[in-house]
Amino acid sequence: MSELIFTPVIGIEIHIRLKSDSKLFCSCSTNTDAAPNTNICPICMGLPGSLPHMNHRVVEQGMLAGFALNCGIRPKSLFFRKSYFYPDLPKGHQISQCDLPITTAGYIEVHDSEGKLKKIRVNHLHLEEDVGSLHHSASDGRLEGASTSYVDYNRSGTPLAEIVSEPDVASAAEAVEYVTTLRRRVIYSGASEVELEKGMMRFDANVSMKCSDGRWGKKVEVKNMNSFKALERAIEFEIKRQKKIMLQGGEVMQETRHWNDAKGVTSPSRVKESYRKFIVEPDLPPLHISQEWIDRVHSRMPEMPDVRANRYVHDMGLTQEAADILTDDRKVADYFESCVNAGANPVRAANWIRTEVMRVLNETQKKIADFNIKPEVLAEIVKRVDDKKLSTTQAKEVFDYMCANNAGLDDSVKKLGITEGGVAGNALNEIIANVIKANPDVLAEIQSGKDMKGKKFKFLQGLVMKESKGQAKPQEVAEALTAALKN
Repeated sequence: MSELIFTPVIGIEIHIRLKSDSKLFCSCSTNTDAAPNTNICPICMGLPGSLPHMNHRVVEQGMLAGFALNCGIRPKSLFFRKSYFYPDLPKGHQISQCDLPITTAGYIEVHDSEGKLKKIRVNHLHLEEDVGSLHHSASDGRLEGASTSYVDYNRSGTPLAEIVSEPDVASAAEAVEYVTTLRRRVIYSGASEVELEKGMMRFDANVSMKCSDGRWGKKVEVKNMNSFKALERAIEFEIKRQKKIMLQGGEVMQETRHWNDAKGVTSPSRVKESYRKFIVEPDLPPLHISQEWIDRVHSRMPEMPDVRANRYVHDMGLTQEAADILTDDRKVADYFESCVNAGANPVRAANWIRTEVMRVLNETQKKIADFNIKPEVLAEIVKRVDDKKLSTTQAKEVFDYMCANNAGLDDSVKKLGITEGGVAGNALNEIIANVIKANPDVLAEIQSGKDMKGKKFKFLQGLVMKESKGQAKPQEVAEALTAALKN
């Protein structure tokens, strides 16, 4: 009997908070860090007589996110009421575009287990409002062990894009690459900042197993992942759990399971249920989007990070690793391109940014937008190294001085006493003469022929380099010192 082969079948649902100063259906602030229950109003609380109204900026942000996922935009979409009971849902229903979303289908490209590109189809992106948030009295903020739970409705009504993939993901690694690529693209589009630590991106994974004997396991929805690592670990655990059940002849139950990151396991939450929906949200008219509006928003779309990285590799000669690092942050990529446009060699500019610039940013906890060395100035530093006006060591010394003192390039070179082009000619000969004069015993050993291995010569050469503050070229020092010792 041949060994049974199990193939994971995975779909990913992602909630992303869209960038907006006000909520989806009211003018309340989206600042969820404010004092609890201060950024609320009758509309986002769903009080009787209040009527929601559409935030058109959020519509545009949803369109940008859709374009980032290679989706089209529907000229007409609708909002529905998704009714269910939960303490953080003040209206008793959530307004969502679940059945007729703003976008048509799209895709994201990832690498399969053989390293080949494959498309993960995006079924759709739809707009919806977020719910409130629960705060538990347990010391670690968890529900377990809490005696009391509090509800903060500041988050209620903040705008979300829910992105639903087709079940094309075949492994935990593919899932991580899918959400990572998707996140970078949405950030580039300007639709959201997608800061994971602020809860701007949340994941659900629908996992099932297909067996080579023809059996299919039922779909299990895993919730409560808010990091790439948690998503990867949860999927890996669920694949092993379902495979074990099917190997033992059991049947996987269709249910919703909760991921416990501390324990590294999923646990049953509830049997999968159907939401009761009104056909259409009665207080909101259909959302009509003209072609002129679509074109205007699409004109704001930048080059996507994966496309940009490929251009850096093929047109500028960067490695894939360097290109991926530079394009991870759109502002860093913009800084790099400004540096290249100012005349810097692309490969060397990339190396400077990946090492020196990012080192300083990490040490100072700054963003590239706050970095005091402009890209044109960094380009000039790179060019001076290429033109041998500065050695690499000198350039790094100047760079560090500029960062620490917020100083200009020429002023820093002057302050550090660096002679561009290095110490040579008469200046070098003078240094050599002084070094020889100060070390007569070393001179005597060299001239007597006892310095057979050249150790004394290298000693003098080192002293000359030290006196020149590293500004003399080693080869020129060796040649000038040899000539001086023969005289």
